[in-house]
Parts: sequence; structure tokens; C-alpha cells
Amino acid sequence: MSELLLLNGPNLGILGRREPEIYGTETLNDIAEAVADEIADRGWKVRNIQHESEAELIRAIQDGYDTVGAIVNPGALMIAGWSLRDALASYPRPWIEVHISNIWARESFRHASVIAPIADGLIAGLGSTGYRLAARALLALTEAEAR
Repeated sequence: MSELLLLNGPNLGILGRREPEIYGTETLNDIAEAVADEIADRGWKVRNIQHESEAELIRAIQDGYDTVGAIVNPGALMIAGWSLRDALASYPRPWIEVHISNIWARESFRHASVIAPIADGLIAGLGSTGYRLAARALLALTEAEAR
């Protein structure tokens, strides 16, 4: 069975409780279920992983080479997660970077991502809907690759 890697970084495990005025009230499990709904028709499942540690995220990427694609919300690791970037550079499938908030409407230190230049796409500022859109994009990307 094919799996999509849903990878979330530091502080995203407390979605629903974490600054709901910025991140909304949906939990990470709610988001995983929404992504699962988007990809169900293709027969894919979600491999939902969240870690506070960059090392554990890297291990999840390396263990996820067999997945069909990935949705990655690196959280603040987008700013200086160079090891995470290197792991994603080696990931053999398409992947989309997602941010719940509009990172360019926030503090200036959030305006640059070290991983965005190697992503197949970037979605930011659309709340948890961004994850659904990323799932749709991966469906399209993998379909195009299969042709």
C-alpha cells in the first residue's frame, strides 16, 4: 500500500492549543484525517509523523524513501534546519512545504526558508487548508510523473 509522508516539526504537535488565533483550532490528527480524505481515492494512506527534534525528523525522512511523496511543515526549522534541508534534498519523491500562517506577514526572521528552494512547492497562510491543497498537488505531481 502506498503512503504519503506527513511530516511536522517542532511545536506542531500541540496544534489546536497553540496560539489558536494564528494556527487555528484543528489538531494535527484533524489535519492528518483531512489529508487522508484527499488521497483516499488514489488508495494512499498517511504516514503521520511529528517530532520536536530535527534528528528524528531526518530519520523519518530517511525511513520514508518508500513513500509516494511528502507534505512537510518544518515549523521554525525552516529558518536554520540545514540538516533537515540536506535530508530533504536526498528524499527521492516530490514534496511540498506547508506553513499554516502567512510567514511573510509575521516577524521578519520567518521570511526566509532554507528548505523552500528545494521543495516542489510551497503553500503558506491558508491555515490547515494548505495541507489539503498540498495533498492535491502531490496527487497531480505523481500522476504527471507516472506518464
